[in-house]
Amino acid sequence: MKALVYTAEKTLEYLDFADPTPKDDEVLVKIESVGICGSDMHAFLGHDERRPAPLILGHEAAGTIMSGAQKGQRVTINPLVSCGKCEFCLQGRNNICENRQIISMPPREGGFAQMIAMPVSNLVPVPDHVALDHAALAEPLGCGWHAVQLAKKFSHKPIEECKALSIGGGAIGLGAALCLKAVGCKDITIVEPNEVRRNFVIDKTGLNAVAPDALGGVSNYDVIIDGVGINATRRSSSEQIKPGGTIVHIGLGDAKDGLDIRRMTLQEITFIGSYTYTHQDFIDTAHAIFDGRLGDLSWIEQRPLSEGQKAFEDILAGQVAAPKIVLKP
Repeated sequence: MKALVYTAEKTLEYLDFADPTPKDDEVLVKIESVGICGSDMHAFLGHDERRPAPLILGHEAAGTIMSGAQKGQRVTINPLVSCGKCEFCLQGRNNICENRQIISMPPREGGFAQMIAMPVSNLVPVPDHVALDHAALAEPLGCGWHAVQLAKKFSHKPIEECKALSIGGGAIGLGAALCLKAVGCKDITIVEPNEVRRNFVIDKTGLNAVAPDALGGVSNYDVIIDGVGINATRRSSSEQIKPGGTIVHIGLGDAKDGLDIRRMTLQEITFIGSYTYTHQDFIDTAHAIFDGRLGDLSWIEQRPLSEGQKAFEDILAGQVAAPKIVLKP
């Protein structure tokens, strides 16, 4: 098969690669749509020791089953493979499984390829009326869905009454905002520094999106979801959250500094780390896509998988308005 292989820092090559061999509980899936994630960009830049070259990246994928009893079924792929036996799996928290694997990290190759082998239990059937480009968004939108469930659980007021801020106009931040809207939150702001992307988000979704310097004041929001996760966004969250409010941190941009721990302590601000999604969250997100509850998902840009290197370079240069590039093998 052909695959887009990460071979060195800032280098992706479109190469011949060995076809995957399914295990007993797995099937082959023909990849038809696969998104570029921020974690793929971190690996591309050589910033993720969990993803050493050479490796096939990509974990936001949808396609068609090629083997087994469900051959021909269109599916979206939950890329997180859990053991089903550890303490956390038995609690339904398989996203923090002690033995979890995710495609695009060894030992599992990723979805920037024509085919992948996946456990049947990780595949969610996609109705015929849903585009596979949109079905592939179940992964990034699932991150927002999980974060919103945590915000609902820990917020001291109903989510419908919360004033919410989602940091980042990429697929994670935008997805979190769409998920907030889907559960009834009415006052939602997205903050995005890139003017081109900000205007794109406004035009495509009708959501309120502003530049960081337009936030104004402090202590404005009951719930903040940080889809970026860098020093500056954690600092902004610390400033913008109301006393007693809830910050949900999804982004993995960097690991250092930013939180005002003293303010969080004195004003009983809740800070929650949010990692991916449970399997049930993934299923619920997929069904929300299928039912149209997450709105018009045409805020993507398609490019051929063979042109993946250029897509990464354009994202790095800030030349992509769309929150998500979907590659087509």
